[in-house]
Amino acid sequence: MCDASEEDTGWSRRRFLAASLGTGASLIPIGRLFAGAAEGGEPPPGFPSSIVVYRQAYRNWAHEIEVDGVWTCEPRTAEDVVLLANWAHVHGYTLRAQGFRHGWAPLTVPGVETSAKTVLLDTRTYLTAVEVVNASPSAVRAQTGISMDALLQFLEDNGLGVTNTPAPGDLTLGGVLAINGHGSSLPAADEVLSEGHTFGSLSNLVVSLTAVVWDNARRRYALRTFHRGERLCSALLTCLGRGFVTEAVLRVGVNSNLRCVSTVDISAAELFAAPGTPGARTFAGFVEETGRVDAIWLPFTDAPWLKVWTVSPIKPKSSRETREPYNYPFSDSIPEEMAELYRQITEGATFLAPTLGQLQYEVVATGLVTTRSADLWGRSKNLQLYIKPTTARLHANGYAILTRRANLQQVLHEIATRYTELLGEYAARGDYPINGPADFRVTGLDVPGDVRVAGARAPALSAARPHDAHPEWDIAVWLDILTHPGTASSNRFYRELEEFLLSRYCGVDAMVRVEWSKGWGYTDSARWASETLLSHRIPESYRTGSDVDWNWAVHALDTLDPHRVFTNSLLDTMLR
Repeated sequence: MCDASEEDTGWSRRRFLAASLGTGASLIPIGRLFAGAAEGGEPPPGFPSSIVVYRQAYRNWAHEIEVDGVWTCEPRTAEDVVLLANWAHVHGYTLRAQGFRHGWAPLTVPGVETSAKTVLLDTRTYLTAVEVVNASPSAVRAQTGISMDALLQFLEDNGLGVTNTPAPGDLTLGGVLAINGHGSSLPAADEVLSEGHTFGSLSNLVVSLTAVVWDNARRRYALRTFHRGERLCSALLTCLGRGFVTEAVLRVGVNSNLRCVSTVDISAAELFAAPGTPGARTFAGFVEETGRVDAIWLPFTDAPWLKVWTVSPIKPKSSRETREPYNYPFSDSIPEEMAELYRQITEGATFLAPTLGQLQYEVVATGLVTTRSADLWGRSKNLQLYIKPTTARLHANGYAILTRRANLQQVLHEIATRYTELLGEYAARGDYPINGPADFRVTGLDVPGDVRVAGARAPALSAARPHDAHPEWDIAVWLDILTHPGTASSNRFYRELEEFLLSRYCGVDAMVRVEWSKGWGYTDSARWASETLLSHRIPESYRTGSDVDWNWAVHALDTLDPHRVFTNSLLDTMLR
């Protein structure tokens, strides 16, 4: 089957995006144009005959990157990836791992101009095996095409789990490791870390991994396993797609039951109040009580949707037990009235952002009651996964601020204050660049001792990697602010907020790093485009005196892939 062209259907980019938001449907073309067919054209020269290759459209999560007719294949084994790597080396092609495309940053395919000699390797069909390989301490071996939905279900079935994980389950393990995916968790007061767990990112759970790398002795690409105690392993733990990991052994621990209580009646002024504000129910206060907090603040509303998770072995009487994830159906699809507001905003009526924010708040407040989801209890997976592919596909910026735990509330207060000021300044000019929520989370750092492997180092390029010169910095505050792609003035708004973060958290009492999968590097007209950020600020945030700092990691990745088979134009600009 072949997808009709935009000209045939009348689908402009704007209508495509508006319909996506309005219906909650994916709308990612699934038609395949097979090589050799009239429509597909001739396959890339010398392409391995044992692997089927076809053309398919590539769309990332928010549909900000749309490329038609990208060569795509589905390797059945890790050896297939090796075969493809050696073919790509000889013929001058690049290979990009493709999972569910649930990301924002152009780490897979930057755009049309770089896709002509690129082949996507869709790992989701075949590279999905998983098994328990050790009982005490527990560990699982998983191929990197497995979804987080499937991996977490497998862990649950075996009495195992993780402390935190990204909220969407439509992510591959390989994608999560490539960008040090995380959830929101710190130890509550007096909580002791359980064996097999970490309060950092999932990259910190890797015991060993297998990747396709250049074998200098054999003059070809080959599979090689790297153990966590090896220095080179550090470069691959969060490789941004500058390498190709085929499987990983992960340290995991005994699963837990969680209780998640949602509230929508604590004002942002109180939740993000200055430290020491008398009587305030603060974000940091909830973290101290339970360790696991997420605040979703809808634009132009007073009270965030606050989620507070508590480790609860026994179900509280007031909680509703859930045996499935994704327990907030009101946030998984878009009501007709909200879809109409999205449509009008897409067509230029950005002044409707406050109305949209209020409607979103009402949907959440009402939905928590009508679905009995304000107080939930169950296995950890079922409380941690809550974003479906059918949710609104918005652009999200992303940053991690490393600081002391004692400084958590101050950082949140400063960011919330500046965010509110910026929204007000723009609104005073009749400008409404933000029409999605702001999300605040916090995690621990990627402390290598958590994995309990001798000689382990932190993931070199993880945003949650500890800063060697500041051992007192023990947390990462995560900030994401969302808006509809293409909303007028949004790039300028993001640039101003980014400049505030960079100037305020510049290494004195805190430091900012970008969240790899999200938006960053803003100019007034583009994203991932600031030369200063790409060439200076990002590298400097990883030059911390460690033996696995930025310069070393870039060199290590070049050594493992000297012919740059696993790269793209953004990575070539940044990792140099």
